[in-house]
Amino acid sequence: MRMTRTSRSSSGFVQSSDRPMTDINSLTQARLPPASLIICSRDRPKLLAETIESVLRGDEVPTELIIIDQSDVPHPALASLKSGRSCEIRYLWTHSAGLSRARNTGIAAARHAILAIIDDDMFVEPAWFGALIRALLNSGERAVVTGRVLPTAPEVPGGFVPTFMPSEVRAVYEGRIGTDVLAGGHMAAYRSILDAVGGFDERLGAGADFPAADDNDLGFRLLEAGYRIIYAPEAVLYHRAWRGKGEYMAARWSYGRGKGGYYSKYLSYKDLYMLRRMAWDILHRVFRFPFLVWLDPRRACGDLVYIAGILSGTTRWAWTQLKISHGDTAIRPSGAK
Repeated sequence: MRMTRTSRSSSGFVQSSDRPMTDINSLTQARLPPASLIICSRDRPKLLAETIESVLRGDEVPTELIIIDQSDVPHPALASLKSGRSCEIRYLWTHSAGLSRARNTGIAAARHAILAIIDDDMFVEPAWFGALIRALLNSGERAVVTGRVLPTAPEVPGGFVPTFMPSEVRAVYEGRIGTDVLAGGHMAAYRSILDAVGGFDERLGAGADFPAADDNDLGFRLLEAGYRIIYAPEAVLYHRAWRGKGEYMAARWSYGRGKGGYYSKYLSYKDLYMLRRMAWDILHRVFRFPFLVWLDPRRACGDLVYIAGILSGTTRWAWTQLKISHGDTAIRPSGAK
């Protein structure tokens, strides 16, 4: 395992002085190479349109913007969008379901070697796209980049953001680490890398039976295959807090169930590393519950729902595997044991 923070020293981390690095300032003014941005959506046309508008207001824009729309009906206004800039907008409506399937569809449809992926409920900073792509260019051909995700102010009473990544410290992740660091809703990669590891597992992610952890699974397989994940805090976008307080527990259940499926996928390979990961994910929430219940009751209850989701997802995945005679159609990462 190797984790390196590069902008400052911190306990448990070392300075990244043993790896050659191109001066990022030399890339700042360089013209970006062709790159495709993929945004997947389902029945959220207003959020999607505002995300696209945010991207097109940026200092730099992708060569093409691919919209994968899994809505019940197509949206003609989105299909006829024009950027007014050097960005081709391609709208692809599909009958398929599931975020992972949509992302794989976008990857297959993209015309360029450099790909970026964001969710449909984001606002981006003007310098975001250039910062994300230059971070990838600066990191070598065996790296995937993920960026900083900040929450917006609540847009509805009790509004919340299910996930965010606020750290201001650049980090490099390699090998087996103790957490999941890739944000599927904010990443850039070379197409060749995603093809090499098989893309997103379509059994995981929103819209699937295990409705989360698709990016956790992809990140794990990338690290297992010897690639690095770079956290680039200079690439900043904002995750909108549009979900109401009544959706909080359902979101925690979905994240837990997806995580349980993810853990069980590798437990089926008798991977004890993943058993330790799952045990810590559950136990540290159990240990903090008596304290958290006084400080933040909603979060404490959300932890219990999340744990129940993990147990449900783990059991369901194992049962599914048993029903198909222990056959697994997903790509097993190289090095999994």
